Amino acid sequence: EYASTAKGRGVEVIIAAAGGAAHLAGVLASKTTLPVLGVPMVGWSLDGLDSLLSTVQMPRGVPVGTLAIGKAGAVNAAILAGQILGLKYPEILGAVEADREERRRQALADADPRK
Repeated sequence: EYASTAKGRGVEVIIAAAGGAAHLAGVLASKTTLPVLGVPMVGWSLDGLDSLLSTVQMPRGVPVGTLAIGKAGAVNAAILAGQILGLKYPEILGAVEADREERRRQALADADPRK
């Protein structure tokens, strides 16, 4: 019910994080035409590879944008959702751009070749 009523409630992007069999993203995507971003999490075995395969292997017509396993994937899902929403909301795009610039500055500051 959550996914099938999401658009009517003003939801514009769904982020679904799950481990193990990780069918959450696929179930949500099958119930809505909103973008669904799937984040596989480390589960009980295979260091999250089982979750990755469960999230990425969707049947034709049930798209899920799948990100990396774990925390990196969760962060990237949030950024990607911001980029999607930024197409409609300039203030969100501004925040995404500011975050990217800060990450760039941080990477340059940490890129000491002597380390």
